[in-house]
Amino acid sequence: MNSRAILIAGVGVIALAIGGGFFWWQQHRTELPEGFSRANGRIEAKRVDVALKFGGRIAEVLVEEGQMVAAGAVVARIDATELEAQVRAAEAATRQAVQELAQAKALFAQREGELALAKSELKRTELLSKRGFATGETLDRRRSQEITAAAALNTARAQIVSAQAAIEASEAQTAALKANLADYTLIAPRSGRVQYRLAEPGEILAAGGKVITLLDLTDVYMDVYLPTDDAGRLRFGAEARLILDAAPQYVIPATVNFIASEAQFTPKYVETKSEREKLTFRVKLQIPAEVLSKYQDVVKTGVPGTAIVRVSPEAEWPSTLVVKLP
Repeated sequence: MNSRAILIAGVGVIALAIGGGFFWWQQHRTELPEGFSRANGRIEAKRVDVALKFGGRIAEVLVEEGQMVAAGAVVARIDATELEAQVRAAEAATRQAVQELAQAKALFAQREGELALAKSELKRTELLSKRGFATGETLDRRRSQEITAAAALNTARAQIVSAQAAIEASEAQTAALKANLADYTLIAPRSGRVQYRLAEPGEILAAGGKVITLLDLTDVYMDVYLPTDDAGRLRFGAEARLILDAAPQYVIPATVNFIASEAQFTPKYVETKSEREKLTFRVKLQIPAEVLSKYQDVVKTGVPGTAIVRVSPEAEWPSTLVVKLP
């Protein structure tokens, strides 16, 4: 009986403790005044994938997961041996075309001289023919020589144009290959933290294959889902406050910068099943960049929390929701 009495007493104490804790939570839970709406969400950041424009073998990956990288920093390289050979071949073709242009110009000068001589000889022959000192056959031969010299000059002129076109084509090919070669060096398009390292040296990836994923820690936000009544009164730029489960002592400022144009069902991770069955509007709450710049070392994605959104511009923030940062 003593053991049973002790067991009953223990169960009673536990029940009282649970009931008391629930009562305390109910009493201390922040009651929002009129003009505010509460919702749950998770901290997220803009994700940027650094991927291959052309397929190839990964030569090296220069960053590790969790590492901060600056915009423009080299994060990986692709083996470019074959492309570099193509660049050298295109440069050699350019040099050859330049040489052919020089030869074509020299030939053109020669053909100009030959045409001038042919015209001069034809003119003298015509004068001699009028005076009876040149036969008709000689005159015809001089005329034929002039026509041949003019045709040769036109051919030389065409060779110059062809050589110039060959130079332009080879230079364009070289520029295109060098542009492609630049894409074999992968750079960070913006500053951020490496979230995933998705490829290792030696791996062969197709075009579009992802090498790393960056989180832009200057673009951090929380998506929440508000009921129709609250979303209908909400304005772009409205103020909000975020309280994270991992740091409930701090109150983070945010602003509304997106409101979905269509209603949808709330995701499974938000509130209870009854809440998920309601149609809601997705709202994006953006944390100011000037705040994020001071706390990039502690910003983490996926952290759950509560968002309080001011849906009425006239509503005054309660003292418990005044911005409070570390």
